[in-house]
Amino acid sequence: MKELESVIEKLNAKKDELEERLERVDASLRKTHAKDWSEQAQERENDEVVEALGSNIRVELHQINEALARVDNGEYGTCAVCDGPIRVARLEALPYTDRCHSCATELE
Repeated sequence: MKELESVIEKLNAKKDELEERLERVDASLRKTHAKDWSEQAQERENDEVVEALGSNIRVELHQINEALARVDNGEYGTCAVCDGPIRVARLEALPYTDRCHSCATELE
C-alpha cells in the first residue's frame, strides 16, 4: 500500500478541489436573474452550461468517493472483477478505477 500513498493523496486533493468547484457551481445557480427578458434568456443558457458542469463534477466526485471507500475497506488497488492487483501506473492515470487493465478491456 506504500506505493499507493501518492495516488491516495491525489485522490483526496482532487476530492477537495471538486467539492470547492461544486460549491461555486451551486452558488452560481442560486443567483437571481435579470429583469430584462433578453438578458434572462442568455443567463438561462449559461445556467444550462453550469448545470452540465455541475453534473460532470458530481459524477467524478462520486467515483472518487467510491475509490476512497475502497481505500478505507482495504480494497483499493484490487480489481473488482478478478480480485487481481491493479497496476500502480494504471491507478496513477485513472485513480478511481476499480478494474485492472485486462478486465476493463474485456468490458469494453
